[in-house]
Amino acid sequence: MCTVALLCLAGCSGPSRVAAPQGPPVASAPNTVPRPDHVLVVVFENKGYEQVVGSPDAPYLTSLARAGANFTDAHGETHPSQPNYIALLSGSTNGVTDDSCPQDLGPRPNLARQLLDAGLSFGGYSEDLPAACVSPDRRYARKHNPWADFANVPAADNHTARDLPGDLSALPTVAFLIPNTCDDMHDCPVSAGDAWSNRTLPRYVQWAASHHSLLIITFDEDNGTAANHIPTIMVGPMVRPGDTGQRIDHDNLLRTLEDMYGLPPLAAAASSAPITGVWTGPAPR
Repeated sequence: MCTVALLCLAGCSGPSRVAAPQGPPVASAPNTVPRPDHVLVVVFENKGYEQVVGSPDAPYLTSLARAGANFTDAHGETHPSQPNYIALLSGSTNGVTDDSCPQDLGPRPNLARQLLDAGLSFGGYSEDLPAACVSPDRRYARKHNPWADFANVPAADNHTARDLPGDLSALPTVAFLIPNTCDDMHDCPVSAGDAWSNRTLPRYVQWAASHHSLLIITFDEDNGTAANHIPTIMVGPMVRPGDTGQRIDHDNLLRTLEDMYGLPPLAAAASSAPITGVWTGPAPR
């Protein structure tokens, strides 16, 4: 039975697999970053690379890793969770070092505000979003919702996952989708997050393939190691499938999103390189 909150992205079929690429490898496009029509960023929780990619508990996410660009040397910024989410959106932890909430970061610069100021759009979608900071019965965690920390991001851009549009072309330019604390693997095993992904993401992946759009899957942090080695996967028609060993972190991801839309890099993203070498063609003009 389909989950009502995510009906717009999910189908009601059984387990899905993303087909592995066939034929010779597609040549990469060095030193270019594409401009997707839409980007959907999905953030999971607290799992190391080896716990997900190639794991028998994560067949769907592993199939995405095989069908897209699989970053074998991706890293979170720090521990615990909340500073990583804030850094991914703003290029800085903004002095946040713990998971206490709510945070009030005022009008500090962030990706959402940049997109809006450039005449583009942003949306953050949280599964089980309630009014409270934390809702144990609904498994929403405010600390995983960084755009709500910034006063210059309109409240209208802070959505429940039920608000994801049925017509995927109506998605914002950049959207973040945050599963609840079971589906993101924080409180539940890897298999639960993989099952959620298999229910939720196939329709977007299929649609993106013919609509010049991109899926990014990443994690806030690993399971507490100093290396903070996390899975990160990109899937879309502009992506060259295969493993890539380039070292990246949340600052590189933010810089890449900013470069995609001609936005000035924020904070640590300014000294971080955009992700290149995984794209199949030159950036559209």
